Amino acid sequence: MAVSTWLGVRIAVAPSAAAAALAFVLGGVALGVVSGLVPGLHANNMALLLAAGATSVPGPPRLIGAAMLAAGTVHTFLDIVPALSLGVPDPAMAATALPGHELVLAGRGREALRLSALGSGLAVALAVPLAIPVTEAVTALYPTIRAHLSAVLAAVAVGLVTTEGTYRAKVGAGIALAASGVLGHLTLDLPTDGLVSAGGTLAPLFAGLFGAPVLIEALGGSGVPPQDDATLALSKPAVGGLSAAGTLSGAVVGFIPGVSSAIAATGALLAVPYRFGARGFVVITSGVNTSNTIFALLALRALGSPRTGVLVALEESGAPLAFPLLLASVALASAVGFVLVPTVGDRYLSLVGSVAYGKLSVVVLALLAVLSLVLAGPIGIAIFVAATLVGLIPPRFGARRATLMGVLLVPLIAGG
Repeated sequence: MAVSTWLGVRIAVAPSAAAAALAFVLGGVALGVVSGLVPGLHANNMALLLAAGATSVPGPPRLIGAAMLAAGTVHTFLDIVPALSLGVPDPAMAATALPGHELVLAGRGREALRLSALGSGLAVALAVPLAIPVTEAVTALYPTIRAHLSAVLAAVAVGLVTTEGTYRAKVGAGIALAASGVLGHLTLDLPTDGLVSAGGTLAPLFAGLFGAPVLIEALGGSGVPPQDDATLALSKPAVGGLSAAGTLSGAVVGFIPGVSSAIAATGALLAVPYRFGARGFVVITSGVNTSNTIFALLALRALGSPRTGVLVALEESGAPLAFPLLLASVALASAVGFVLVPTVGDRYLSLVGSVAYGKLSVVVLALLAVLSLVLAGPIGIAIFVAATLVGLIPPRFGARRATLMGVLLVPLIAGG
């Protein structure tokens, strides 16, 4: 190990240790790339699988932890790729399409990929200067928030319903919130018998609520149409402002339990001009997802409580909180993810556009069912089917799918 002094600071360089850390982080990046491109594999499920296998991986726990965090970070960049490519409805149903699918239907999928990469990448950059002030502010407020958590989450739930644009959508949002809440209350704590020890009911719940309904609605669609060039329609200041909104919303997700990225993104969108439309949604949502990784890590250090599946898995693996190493792994994984989103995403869109879309949707639906079985056993299939039926409610009323997060909100509110 070489030691030198620069500007009064002692710097130690251990090439062999650095090489080992780099190898583990790059291994985590590779896992995150694979998991991010698998349809229906939520970051939390991927994290639980990593936790199950962490004990069998030879190496120092701190490096295994860095690899797990790198995998989770890259996943937040790349999960936009299957989300845009799969579940694209028929053009006649564009009015009920997800914001990302609206852009794909308009031939702007390549632009959407780059907006997502910018939203995630800028969120990482903006989270650095915001880390200390946000952590100090939330740490000071957290005892009050924790004491009144049920009221805070109830206000979030009411806000999700009342901010819908039409009376019909408000009714649908209320039904979806209540139905998903009952489903969560009945299933979240059920014992599972999955094929892997990392199983749980969250996998079939999220696959059914958010994955399967989109695919079912797209069964009659013609798939991904030809895509135009990747020119961005948003100005640089607009992208920067939207990314900042996503970053701050990600801080909320990172520190407050029960508030998902979708809910935080919905709240952020209400605060920005309507003219940004689907493009604004893509930037903000991507920013929320990725900045959540950083702020949740800060919350774990400040409050001692993990807020994401990846950090729960990190804690369960017994990896120490080697903060500089973990932040470095996030930075490297973010750089790789930023580059891969447009390069891999363009090819993914092109490949999906060249296959029989109806058959592909059926194959992905079957994959979600198999994933539910593997992670939760036979009960997982039943939960998956029930969650799918509930997940079909919001689009029938023109309501946002974020109301389906009642699956977590309602049990947390009821549990006090």
